[in-house]
Amino acid sequence: MQQTIWADRGRQLRFEAGDPTVSFNRCLGLARLGGAAVPAPLFSVWIQLRGRGWVEAREGRFDLDAGDWIMLERDSSPQVQVGGRGLCIGLLLDTEALASLEALADVALYVGRGHLSRSERSAALRLWREAAPDGDVRSVRPLLLYLASVQRELAARAQHCPGRSRGHKRQVFGRMQRARLYLEGNSDRVVRIDEVARLANFSSWYFSKAFHVLYGESPQALAARLRLERAAMLLRSTSMMVGEVAAASGFDNSCSFARAFRARYGVTATRYRTGQDRQGKRAAAARRGPGAVRNVPDAFNASLTTSGERTQ
Repeated sequence: MQQTIWADRGRQLRFEAGDPTVSFNRCLGLARLGGAAVPAPLFSVWIQLRGRGWVEAREGRFDLDAGDWIMLERDSSPQVQVGGRGLCIGLLLDTEALASLEALADVALYVGRGHLSRSERSAALRLWREAAPDGDVRSVRPLLLYLASVQRELAARAQHCPGRSRGHKRQVFGRMQRARLYLEGNSDRVVRIDEVARLANFSSWYFSKAFHVLYGESPQALAARLRLERAAMLLRSTSMMVGEVAAASGFDNSCSFARAFRARYGVTATRYRTGQDRQGKRAAAARRGPGAVRNVPDAFNASLTTSGERTQ
């Protein structure tokens, strides 16, 4: 039985809780304005192979560029959408698949996001294809083991998490990772510590202390840094006025934004944008020169095109 479902050319998939068709591990493909909503209680993995995509979940909103991956908890209820030239592969996992991964190799998958290199992307696509025709736990295991290896830095950090046993450490770390992801997904506003601590089911005091131990900075410092990084991204990629950028990054007024931005980047927001514009023009001129290299190797791009054609 074919377990792969494609949403192509605007088709929208929806997996409801209690739907018998999602009682097993499901491979998904989203292409060319396709999308999926997953209210069902399933751990989900999403890898953007080409173009752009967007995820809205309980943890916030996330943009996906080519190579980005994101993993979400069972109650995240993600809605995933890809752009007109986008291609994203997904995997919905039940409790049995996650438990078998720990039993088989003593590793776990954690909520979070990151980026895959081209070679890593190609390997993930190959393993996803091999798992897609079956969908049972055994066929999915190689892909899960590969994804666990992608998260090796997170696995190493989990060992420093408070807890009496390895299982307890992993549980606590998973909740801390979700809290961190929540801060990343809400970088457009000020997030109160008690709000994110409730999501992780910790007291504010314990959450702040454990967070600093794990990540080397307080949740308040990370939230402030993420908001300024968002502002810098908006200055680079949009024509929004500086005051609009400040409001879109959760600052009450332009004065407080100006002070914080200069302290972080060493220049005013206006000078930062001017400098980025100049760098962008020089980079564009260099790309137009002879011998420009394509962004995606021909062989890999062809493999992605083949995947997209299967959606028809």
